[in-house]
Amino acid sequence: MTESAARIRKLDLCRRYFDLVSTGKKTTEVRVKYPYLADLAAGDVIRFRIKGTDETCDVLVKKITEYPDFEALLDGEGAANVDPTVTREEQLANIRTIYPPGKEALGALAIKIELLTP
Repeated sequence: MTESAARIRKLDLCRRYFDLVSTGKKTTEVRVKYPYLADLAAGDVIRFRIKGTDETCDVLVKKITEYPDFEALLDGEGAANVDPTVTREEQLANIRTIYPPGKEALGALAIKIELLTP
């Protein structure tokens, strides 16, 4: 799929994670396996936006891997790829603050990304 033919998906991020993505420091995005993400595929573009602003950055989806939970995801992907600024344990706590146990039970997606816009 060429970049011009890629589907553009729009997802919100909080400032902290947006800054890591927009500087290329975060190369794996974590999401719950929601039904609306079922058709997300390598080659798609995600346009991340800070909620409530017009600030965006685009990333190319390189690969998507499913995991049963966030612990398995961090172990499988490497915690530093998800957030290089905090420990694995802090990441797990942060992710679970965003996604409560009922959401985690849906499964976790590791979305490998490559920054397209600096």
